[in-house]
Amino acid sequence: MKNLYGLLLCILMLNLFTAQKKQSQELEKTQKELTDKLTKISKTASFNGFGVALVNDREVLYQNGFGTAGIKPFKKYDEHTVQNIASVSKTLIGIAILKAQELGKLKLDDPISRYLPFKVINPQHPDIPITIRQLTTHTSSINDNNEYLTRTIILKDTTNLADHLKIDISPTKFNPPSSRISIEEFLNNVLTEKGKWYSKDIFTDKKPGELFNYSNIGTTLAALVLEKATGMSYDAFTVQYIFEPLQMTHSGWNFNAINFSKYSRTFINKQTPYPYYSLNTYPDGGMLTTSENMSKYLLELMKGYYGNGKILSKESYKEYFTPQLKAENFEDRSTSEYSDEYNIGISMGFGSTENFGHTGGDPGMNSVIWFFKDKKMGRYLIVNTDWDKKATGKDQKAIYDLLDEYFIKLDIISRAEN
Repeated sequence: MKNLYGLLLCILMLNLFTAQKKQSQELEKTQKELTDKLTKISKTASFNGFGVALVNDREVLYQNGFGTAGIKPFKKYDEHTVQNIASVSKTLIGIAILKAQELGKLKLDDPISRYLPFKVINPQHPDIPITIRQLTTHTSSINDNNEYLTRTIILKDTTNLADHLKIDISPTKFNPPSSRISIEEFLNNVLTEKGKWYSKDIFTDKKPGELFNYSNIGTTLAALVLEKATGMSYDAFTVQYIFEPLQMTHSGWNFNAINFSKYSRTFINKQTPYPYYSLNTYPDGGMLTTSENMSKYLLELMKGYYGNGKILSKESYKEYFTPQLKAENFEDRSTSEYSDEYNIGISMGFGSTENFGHTGGDPGMNSVIWFFKDKKMGRYLIVNTDWDKKATGKDQKAIYDLLDEYFIKLDIISRAEN
């Protein structure tokens, strides 16, 4: 009888192995089909290089990179190519703040004055405190004025410095490497009345908490609040509590934290690269990562939405993904299906369809993460070349159409019973 049971177990295991192998082969075949079609698009696209990722609520379905990351010398863009992701970086601040709250270091509705070494108050509403929640929902009344816009982008080195400083990237501009300062010094200079770059238009005339007004500098201020509350730099905190748990080993906030040989150039057009640059206010848009690492991040966000994330508790993820604002919090509310400014969670944007995500753009690049809750689908696209009004939208749609088509195929395989 024991021999019979043993034989039946062997047959069962063999059938299971055969089914898994068949499923794996089908997955690889479907992924290759998608790779071949995206490769074809890359050969005629209006941008030099791009990266993509697809996830469902269970696993990473696809990740890859295509085209060119460098011209002289030539460098291929692949899933391990490192690139800055611009404002998609902001989605990490909500996670970091909620993690700090779980650790008992702060609370979302605390006034920021409890933690900061200097005063940040709207001079038109001096008696209304600004809160951490308001920073993460862009309702703090802090405004991205000209002083912020023209002082945050810093060149990596002094190569061809005079020429690079003249490049038009309006409304921002490049600054020399000597302009690099800490986020604390930068914010003190811009936001406080005695700061050397202070002007009253750094605040709107609205009360804190009253109106949505997208604020890059407000996001960086939230990062500084976290630093003062936890005693850790924002860089170190996100590495410990986000990158390391997700094994995002090729992600960071500065050039020293990543393999620079894998870093992509960004391009004005297909022939002309921008100089390398980073941000004084790095928390609002300076994350450096790969498509392979972003697929892990997308998967965590998707799992977190459905209550299975590992970075935050279910309660924290519920807060993160809960739209925080009402109609009266908007003056000009975007109802576009793919806008990330119809509503907002704790730094995560929502469209009018209640799907969610975030977009980003800096000189020579555009990025977007977007999640379709009914399909349980997460999608990532990043390009390394300035937007061409005539061609880039068409290329982007072609990529999205392929990703959407192949998500269905890959998702079916992923969910197939063994």
